[in-house]
Amino acid sequence: MSAEYKPVLWTADKKTYDRVLASAVVVYLGLFVGLGALSHSDATIEALLIRALGTCALLLLHVILSIGPLARLDSRFLPLLYNRRHLGVTMFLVALGHGLFSIFQFHAFGARNPLVSVLTSNGSYDSINQFPFQVLGLAALGILFLMAATSHDFWLVNLTAPTWKALHMLVYVAYALLVAHVALGVLQDDRSLALTLMLILGVLWICGLHLAAGLRDPVAQTLLTVSNRTGESQFLDACSVQDIVINRARIIELAGERVAIFRYVEDDQELVAAVSNVCQHQNGPLGEGKVIDGCITCPWHGYQYRPRDGSSPPPFTEKIPTFRVRLKDDRVLVDPRPLPPGTEVEPARVGGSQS
Repeated sequence: MSAEYKPVLWTADKKTYDRVLASAVVVYLGLFVGLGALSHSDATIEALLIRALGTCALLLLHVILSIGPLARLDSRFLPLLYNRRHLGVTMFLVALGHGLFSIFQFHAFGARNPLVSVLTSNGSYDSINQFPFQVLGLAALGILFLMAATSHDFWLVNLTAPTWKALHMLVYVAYALLVAHVALGVLQDDRSLALTLMLILGVLWICGLHLAAGLRDPVAQTLLTVSNRTGESQFLDACSVQDIVINRARIIELAGERVAIFRYVEDDQELVAAVSNVCQHQNGPLGEGKVIDGCITCPWHGYQYRPRDGSSPPPFTEKIPTFRVRLKDDRVLVDPRPLPPGTEVEPARVGGSQS
């Protein structure tokens, strides 16, 4: 977590991560080209490099799309999530290399501008066998460029987290375009059973992981409406106090918004507080994090918020909405109306009287 923008914010772990990533890409490209030259003596170095870069980019994209659900299923994958943007930029650069080599190889020697040639040289959109698959790859590359160009926190803050998140969710559109690009292009020419199976298994892997992570969604689906003692407003019966592990949260859904109810200890007093489940950094799931050093800590990148007021400790300025909480007969009651971000709310005291 940083209080200001810095040109480079690489820790020792990030440097190690990037070195391993760059080495893996170089090794993959070298092995692909080397083994390809041995098994296909008639293949040109340009063709082998194009395929090496393309398959490497697609493999990296599968890894990127796997990290999110894997981190939800097993917290040991969280270190990969912390550095996912580095992986995304690397994937874009590899995909860009594939695109540039392909355009140079197949469109650079004609009379038309190479990009114009890509878009206009094949108009057989009504034919599966002759479909202009390169256009799909170019569209996917455009999406990946937007994502790589806005990967810095500067854009996250200035675009706002919801807009930034919506933009980066386009990765799934890019993935669909690339799957179609491969299916309609490379597989048409090679008719390779191995490539076909690998592509199908890749799609099934991504879909299966996201389905498994979705089925483990901790949000409660049914809530009961009850009145508080004064009758001034309605509270929702969210859960039992015992349903919440100390220094962890129970995630519920109120009026379409996810709320994280934390149970924690402060000054030897056990307290319960509720805040928005959405981290202001990258919309991370705060309710899947922990209370560390008195602050709710996002499991994605470590952004922190005080349970009482949803504000990050100084010098940080991020704030999240808070919710009123009461306890009644060991049940946690939550007012479904969110308070403005940073509003201080007295936590409910476990074992104490509630006003």
